[in-house]
Amino acid sequence: MPDFTPSNPTALFSARRVAAVTPSDSTDLTGCRALWVGGAGVVSLKCVDDSAAVSLTVPAGTLLPVFAKNVMAATSATLIVALY
Repeated sequence: MPDFTPSNPTALFSARRVAAVTPSDSTDLTGCRALWVGGAGVVSLKCVDDSAAVSLTVPAGTLLPVFAKNVMAATSATLIVALY
C-alpha cells in the first residue's frame, strides 16, 4: 500500500493549504506541491532540487505539478496559487 501521509513528499493527495504567489526571486515556496496558474503567460520557476530557472509558457487554468522553490520575478503569468 502506498504511503499517502503528509510526511511523504511524493504522495499524491489534495492540497491542505493554498497561498497566492507574488513572483519574486527571493520568496521561498519550499513545501509547495503544485502551482495553479489562472492567467496565461510565462511562468519562470526554480524547483527545490534545481539551481537553474526554467521558463514555461502556459495557458490560463494550468496546474503545474512541481515542487517549486521560487516563482521568479520574470514571470508574466498571473493569478498564481501555490498548493501545499
